[in-house]
Amino acid sequence: MGIIPDRYISDLTRMFRNIGRKGPEKHGAGNGGDREDTAAPAMNGWLALSPLLVFLAAYLVSSVIAGDFYRIPIAAAFLLASAYALLITRGTAEQRIAIFSEGAGDKNVLLMIWIFVLAGAFASTAEVIGAIDASVSLVLGILPGKLLYAGIFVASCFISMSIGTSVGTIVALVPVAAGIAQETGTGIPFMTAIVAGGAFFGDNLSFISDTTIASTRTQGCSMSDKFKVNSRIVAPAAIIVTIIYVLLGLKGGQAPEQGAIEWVKVIPYVLVICLAIAGVNVISVLATGIAANAVIGFADGSLDWSGWLGAIGDGIGSMGELIIVTMLAGGMLELIRHNGGLDFIISLMTRRISGKRGAELSIAALVSLANLCTANNTIAIITTGRIAKDITEKFHLDPRKTASILDTFSCLVQGIIPYGAQLLMASGLAGISAISIIEYLYYPITMGVCALLSILLRYPRKYS
Repeated sequence: MGIIPDRYISDLTRMFRNIGRKGPEKHGAGNGGDREDTAAPAMNGWLALSPLLVFLAAYLVSSVIAGDFYRIPIAAAFLLASAYALLITRGTAEQRIAIFSEGAGDKNVLLMIWIFVLAGAFASTAEVIGAIDASVSLVLGILPGKLLYAGIFVASCFISMSIGTSVGTIVALVPVAAGIAQETGTGIPFMTAIVAGGAFFGDNLSFISDTTIASTRTQGCSMSDKFKVNSRIVAPAAIIVTIIYVLLGLKGGQAPEQGAIEWVKVIPYVLVICLAIAGVNVISVLATGIAANAVIGFADGSLDWSGWLGAIGDGIGSMGELIIVTMLAGGMLELIRHNGGLDFIISLMTRRISGKRGAELSIAALVSLANLCTANNTIAIITTGRIAKDITEKFHLDPRKTASILDTFSCLVQGIIPYGAQLLMASGLAGISAISIIEYLYYPITMGVCALLSILLRYPRKYS
């Protein structure tokens, strides 16, 4: 995911170390004190997972009835699923709400909300001063029209690899990609998907990505060894998708005539990208970008004090639905975990394993299902990492291959779920539905196919 600070990884590892070994937690409703973990009657596994099914059914069935998959607000579906999750959870109303609130107010959920708030403010102030238009003109001036799609994809891959976060890459490039789509007449969902897909290239491979840190630590291998295996699996996917974008560009990519580039107004986006590549925290990066927009806007007269504050307010307001969805998802998924949903998945997927190929497939399925239930690829890896290590040792798998499987399949699922932080962020910045992006996510899907083939074909042979 790329947004969880490294210092939290060890804490999260300890949090999930005993996953599957103790019953669901019983949460008190008191204020301030630590909640005690006590044994609670186990809920049926399918019932524990049913809120996720309710969400999917409510969203998909309503969309089919409405005849429009972009019409149904995802927040409404999450509200129904969250209410259902509260109803099926044991305990008093106060206890159930406390559990839900703990998930909704988790430090990683709140960190994501801060990023949403600042990203909205940055995008809005950048648009008011003309920074987005200037950046669009610069990109169109540099990249030939026929190579526009491939160029944006490669740039997204490079930036995400450099900064190790898909969210940071999306924040930096999606507004520009959306602007290019409007200028060239290309579909905004398509252009947004190019950036989102490339963002997961670095999330999966970068040495400073949270998923790389989590997968290598849980499996006890070095990052460089995991990179060697992982790159052999996903490099073909990146090459295939780049070729697809080149062919699509040759078929229909055209850039309109560009006027003079306002170089000063490009500074905020260049600054954001450079600071991110330098390893500066994403919160600090966005705050600096907002300040840079203010300085440029005040200097050229495109902003005054009230206009700047108004633009910040508009940007934060545009992220309102994403913030609500993030909190509802966090609360609902915490109830699923509390009721034993994740324990059930782990038990179900590890019950019948035979042979190395089956062991690797079970690890892939395990982390994928955990990611569906947590909407966070780093947490999914940490949650299933210990079980994956046990499977690795029992069936004599190569831990470097296991780490690659954990990372790749978690990024695959995270990259295509409409309630994941990345697609929510991308859709919010582009002003479109998260569902509309999914059909154009060529890289995550191709990456998943290559990862599955690497298991079935025992590739790379040296690590299989």
